[in-house]
Amino acid sequence: MNTAVAVPAALLSALSFGVGSVLQQQAASSAPAAHSLRPRLLLELARRPRWLAGMALVVASFALLGLALASGPLVLVQPLAATDLVFALPFLAWRRRVPLTRAEAVGILCTAGGVALFLTVLPEPAPGAIPDISDWVPVLAAVGGAVALLAPAGLRRRGTTRTALFAVCAALLFALLDSLTKSTAERFQTEGTGAFLAWEPYSLILVGVLGLTMSQSAYQAGSLAVSLPIIDTLEPIGAVLIGIAVFGERLAQSPSALAVQMLGAAVAVAGIIVLDRSPLARV
Repeated sequence: MNTAVAVPAALLSALSFGVGSVLQQQAASSAPAAHSLRPRLLLELARRPRWLAGMALVVASFALLGLALASGPLVLVQPLAATDLVFALPFLAWRRRVPLTRAEAVGILCTAGGVALFLTVLPEPAPGAIPDISDWVPVLAAVGGAVALLAPAGLRRRGTTRTALFAVCAALLFALLDSLTKSTAERFQTEGTGAFLAWEPYSLILVGVLGLTMSQSAYQAGSLAVSLPIIDTLEPIGAVLIGIAVFGERLAQSPSALAVQMLGAAVAVAGIIVLDRSPLARV
């Protein structure tokens, strides 16, 4: 593990994703509702310069996340990468030429402080082998089943419910994408070009396209105040759980250290909820 690479890369990934999400949501919000969950939505958005700028930042975010995951475990990288709302809100304030309120500043401090507290007692990761396909089957079935149920339900709803259901699907797919990114990076590190013979790189592309379509559908359906907090909360939780189940990663071992981690997670989630209520996010 190389934390000198993993930590800055994860934070830069969060910055890129937060700003990119703002630009994408502003462009996607005016797309026709009939295009939700359809490839036509991406083709429509690809003609909008603001969306393309946001997409460039999201791609940069993904590259930085891959670098972070190649250098550190999911339980370290994902909580840091989930701080994108901490960067998105100040960016929105700057674009609208308004100062951050006291509540927004408290939300940012809680989110950042909670993540920092979670990581202070994180144990040193044990070296592990690249997971076998059999280790992935329960995770793939769980994520695939949840998305297959929730996405059609979202199509039958409108407003906040539609946005929330699509955001949950996006978060689950992004958690899976993060985990596949780590596995793919480790294969390239150990096997070189032989990694192209494995299944992970191709699943990475498929899950990436599905996650992108789902997230843009969530942005198109409603406010960032609904979609981004859901993604920021569920994606790292899902990725950490996959890290534990598939990669054998660990949380704190002692009851006291685990309590500190749970407190940090609770404070971070509370900060996200506070940021969720910001008028800046309600575009």
